[in-house]
Amino acid sequence: MTRAPRPPRNTGEGGPPTREMVLDYLEKNPHLGAKRDIARGLDVPTEHKPELRRILNELEAEGALVRTAKRAFSPAEQPPPTGIVRFERIDRDGELIGRAMGKDGPFGPDIMFAGPSGANHRKGGMPLALGVGERALCKIEKGRDGIWRARAIKKIDATPETSLIGAYRANRHGGTVEPTSRKEKSEFIVEKADARNAKDGDLVRIQARPARGYGPRRASVVEIIGRLDDPRAASIIAMHTHGVPDEFPEQVVEEANKARPAPAPREDLTRIPLITIDPEDARDHDDAVYAEGDGHGGWRVIVAIADVAAYVRVGTALDREAYRRGNSTYFPDRVSPMLPEHLSADLCSLREGELRETFAVEIFFNSGGHKTKHRFIRGKMRSAAKLSYRQAQDAIDGNPDDKTGPLLESVLKPLWEAYRAVSKARDQRAPLDLDLPERRVRIGEDGKIASISLRERFDAHRLIEEFMIQANVCAAETLEAKRTQLVYRVHEEPSEEKVNTLSNFLPVIGLKWTRGEKITGQRFNKLLADVKGSENEPLVNEMVLRTQAQARYAHENLGHFGLNLAKYAHFTSPIRRYSDLIVHRALIRALGLGPDGMNDQDAVRLEEMAEHVTMTERRSMAAEREATDRYLAIYMADRVGAIFDARIAGVTRAGLFVRVAENGADGFIPAGRLSDEYWVYDETSAALVAQRSGLRYEMGMSVQVKLMETAPLTGGLLFSMQSPPRARRNDLKMPSREDRNFRGGPARKRPSDGGGRPPNVRHSTKKGGGGGGKASYGKNKKRKGR
Repeated sequence: MTRAPRPPRNTGEGGPPTREMVLDYLEKNPHLGAKRDIARGLDVPTEHKPELRRILNELEAEGALVRTAKRAFSPAEQPPPTGIVRFERIDRDGELIGRAMGKDGPFGPDIMFAGPSGANHRKGGMPLALGVGERALCKIEKGRDGIWRARAIKKIDATPETSLIGAYRANRHGGTVEPTSRKEKSEFIVEKADARNAKDGDLVRIQARPARGYGPRRASVVEIIGRLDDPRAASIIAMHTHGVPDEFPEQVVEEANKARPAPAPREDLTRIPLITIDPEDARDHDDAVYAEGDGHGGWRVIVAIADVAAYVRVGTALDREAYRRGNSTYFPDRVSPMLPEHLSADLCSLREGELRETFAVEIFFNSGGHKTKHRFIRGKMRSAAKLSYRQAQDAIDGNPDDKTGPLLESVLKPLWEAYRAVSKARDQRAPLDLDLPERRVRIGEDGKIASISLRERFDAHRLIEEFMIQANVCAAETLEAKRTQLVYRVHEEPSEEKVNTLSNFLPVIGLKWTRGEKITGQRFNKLLADVKGSENEPLVNEMVLRTQAQARYAHENLGHFGLNLAKYAHFTSPIRRYSDLIVHRALIRALGLGPDGMNDQDAVRLEEMAEHVTMTERRSMAAEREATDRYLAIYMADRVGAIFDARIAGVTRAGLFVRVAENGADGFIPAGRLSDEYWVYDETSAALVAQRSGLRYEMGMSVQVKLMETAPLTGGLLFSMQSPPRARRNDLKMPSREDRNFRGGPARKRPSDGGGRPPNVRHSTKKGGGGGGKASYGKNKKRKGR
């Protein structure tokens, strides 16, 4: 092991150090900030080392030096040459920006992430997909352009550090920040020097400082991201909380504006009346369909997809940014697209009547709906019509409009007939058939919420879904046949633990699940069919959904349990999913369809890429869900005191989660608000049971609830129960109070131990909480620190 060089000695005189000597030495030797190195460099004799210690402590207290380690220092505005950097934000150019970490938190100038260090690269180290809130040990240098850059040696945390979004409330000492996270129960104090000129009502990102004892928590403002009174605040908060990118770097926008399709042999599909069928509010159109009889009782179907690979070339800034984003993220009032608008909404979008490059698959089905053959085509097309799902469905149901009338016989009816044939094979395949309602938030022209409802679902939706599934299967089969590596879309079968939980619960509602039999989608479908139309239908749908694994991307083929498919990959949405762009490039290379296919470097990075696009997908899902929750809380704020039909959607020791029937809003009822009894959580039957009377509130139960409080900042809704509980059940064992699963009781008798406090609405820390505190709206409240 090579020893580090000794620090250069100063004058050799061995006299007592001075403040000026220490500061001068550190400015010239920033990499030698350890106390021992300073003593050596200044030739401080043993008898004067206490004086050096005193000077260092004084300079640290004055803010002239920052302690970067237990016995190491650096000039206050200068990061050490090697140190820990916490990455705090993404700038307008899409660069990840952080600051060096000292004893008391981040300090010094902004530092731009410049990738892995050379040593890490040579060792074949981590891919270093660092994000906002993460830390890494870095080599830090100041370039000739004056910009500080960090090259990461290794990641310190696998998960993001404490970086929070909140509403800033100014006062004469600085201000307070109330976090938007439901997990945070109290606000942070921000001193004036740490506020970065934030104003009252600003939405800010803060960095929590290390806690000291039990006093109030303190933080510093890292970034001002918007205003609380902005109608778009719900999506702004969600984007910044989860690190969803907003604006594109200038270089990426410039590349997109200059993009031209790669030269490739293309088949003319312009005479085929391909049509797009999308939601009314669709912002891009990446798939079109056409069907006709094959003359033998079967069907020829063409699924034409936007040829994004022709415009987004491997290794360009455009491609790197698309990969970083991973996918588009959709909010009610905006979209954070994977590609700049010039591509996503124009050149790559299959707009009606406009000539577009396409990557299509021609699929042949027999009369029974089974696929007999397929081929992939790079071609040119011109969409014959842009239809909404409702438009297409209305036409098939006998109510065509001016646009769909001329297409009914020649285009729409053949599509539906082909779909009916393919549906036969689908039913034989028996994919998991869950009914999952989706909330839809409509934003008016004034930027405010116009309405919130559950999305309608038509056969038109199922038609497009089934043809897209078939195209995805074709992609996976072709690449496997060509022995080409790819990224699969996989969905593993449920774990034994989750299936056991379901089988333990079903007897409570008079159903059974035979243990030991093979777990298949068909078994789940039979269970769902048995409760169709009964009061238990929503409950069993919810329980079956919770039993399933979460779909993901993988470089190995693990099959798709939910769709009951052996081979499956995503091919049909390259405008909004990078996973599909990977598959397009793999097909282009495997089939020799042009020079813009997958390169060798990406071919060996598929495992890393699959993990990355899985992460970005889940990030987007979380951000979209949180934004919708906040919009619902804003929408419901004017209806406090109203009574709603709802269903119990979740049961915990702390209380009940309820879902409002009319708009899908989720809220919470603390156990302490149910009655004066103590309530016991019965995990097996998913119920809260009154300790004395045995009365029950059960999962899936239809109830009426009264809206008591809303917290738009966190997206929380607090309800009270208006329906009586169900009667005691003598066929079920009464859970014991001694198992620590009890909650509730009279609020005045219960200490504020968090037992009755809902996790989605923050409450005051006064005694007698039991769920009876006030929801947090962003007001400047005084709270006791914990």
